[in-house]
Amino acid sequence: MSRFIQKTLLAAAAVLAMTTAGAQVKERTIKFAFQNQTGHPQAQGAQKFADLVAEKSGKKITVKLFPGGSLGGDLQTVSALQGGTVEMTVLNAGILTAQVKEFAAYDFPFLFNNGQEADAVTDGPFGQKLMAKLEEKGLHGLGYWDLGFRNLTNSKRPIAKADDIAGLKIRVIQSPIYIDLFNTLGANATPLPFPELYSALDQKAVDGQENPNTVILSSKFAEVQKYLTQTRHIYNPQALIVSKKTWDSMSAEEKKIISDAATEATTFQRQVSRGAADSALEALKTAGMTVTELPPAEMAKLRDKVKPVIEKYTASVGEGTVKELMAEIAKVRK
Repeated sequence: MSRFIQKTLLAAAAVLAMTTAGAQVKERTIKFAFQNQTGHPQAQGAQKFADLVAEKSGKKITVKLFPGGSLGGDLQTVSALQGGTVEMTVLNAGILTAQVKEFAAYDFPFLFNNGQEADAVTDGPFGQKLMAKLEEKGLHGLGYWDLGFRNLTNSKRPIAKADDIAGLKIRVIQSPIYIDLFNTLGANATPLPFPELYSALDQKAVDGQENPNTVILSSKFAEVQKYLTQTRHIYNPQALIVSKKTWDSMSAEEKKIISDAATEATTFQRQVSRGAADSALEALKTAGMTVTELPPAEMAKLRDKVKPVIEKYTASVGEGTVKELMAEIAKVRK
């Protein structure tokens, strides 16, 4: 066979392979809903994911973003994913407790010391094991993003000691462990969907709320909250998930595009989120919020007060699961 014919056959094979591969990527639109506003690190991660999917699919797959809870709260969005009417979301992993009870372990107070510990655990066997459990609930996990450490705000008074939390009406996410946590601290925990929160604060339906500094800033809570206390009581890994109906409808090539884009966007989002945390705190001070750091003795009191909550949810999550999680954390800290 002549070299010319060999080259011709190779070129034809390459064109055929590209044509066949391209045929496996259909034109489709993925609706990606999430709670935070445009500009927040969550939204920046979503935009990065959308850009990567467009690039990798030759613009055949369009990811349309729905920020700010425009398609409903987290629980409503998860239900929409299961029904196949919304394709993707990213949300606090602990909210998935309603689907898989073990996800509650991520919301144990004072679990992680920093984001890097959380990354190692969520990217490792423990985190992937929990994601796999979502399959039978009509969801498919793509990775974990960063929301950061949650802090407490209110419009009533500065929180200078652990006991100052008592009596405040605090909005919490719609997850049992958050309700129990703040009730145990003496507050009146009030679960509300995130899209309703600003209005509830503005109308004094609740005294305060708890979220990472980046969320407090991007949601403009400084307009309706005076006092910010750096409690860092819970670290939030966020679960990036896709509807299993959508996932199962994809070709192998489409799944690879989505998975690869999710991996790259995860690295980007974590970097952006952690870089924004400190600058958000300074911006909140500039916006007029009074910021309080609890002394070590008062932080120790907080940790002591929440022990019954950890014990309760260790029993419901399963002692084996909690031991597995703690072993992973201990391994990371060595």
